[in-house]
Amino acid sequence: MIIIDDKYISDEVVEEKFVCNLGACKGACCVAGDCGAPLDKEEVKILKKVYPKIKSYLRPEGIAEIEKTGTNTTDDEYGYVTPIVNGGICAYASIDEYGVVGCGIEKAYKDGVVDYKKPISCHLYPIRVTKYESFEAVNYDRWDICKPACKNGKSLKVPVYRFLQEAIIRKYGEEFYAVLDKIATKKYRAD
Repeated sequence: MIIIDDKYISDEVVEEKFVCNLGACKGACCVAGDCGAPLDKEEVKILKKVYPKIKSYLRPEGIAEIEKTGTNTTDDEYGYVTPIVNGGICAYASIDEYGVVGCGIEKAYKDGVVDYKKPISCHLYPIRVTKYESFEAVNYDRWDICKPACKNGKSLKVPVYRFLQEAIIRKYGEEFYAVLDKIATKKYRAD
């Protein structure tokens, strides 16, 4: 385990290899699961604010769900989450011409329509952060749908934390990432 400030980082975050392979999984993480993406309180406010600007990037079914339930819902385990359509796909999802599911919010961000990329829980995946009273647990989440990403990461020799560099910096800052990288490089230099 690596401890930086009040963050307890699982060794798997630096030991395991991972690089998304959307051609293989088709964005299944936006479709599978029993609830939407976890959101923090600030993201709940952001989604309400950006929804009118991103609406044109969403599927009609997603728009209908958001307008029925709101820009977020709640889950017993995760608290605030994105709405899902018919118990499956995220309401904010879009599907491209190849059948790959992506994030409508992120597409709007890439087009410069909004300055919010997507929920941090999505950006950090396959890392899951659990907040406790005095610390945060930063863990690698194994999911069968990500087997192609694990295979791809092994082939490319890219650790989870390096694949998620941008997301980790977004969540915790550049200094945190630099410390994590220094510790990981020293601790696991044999890789």
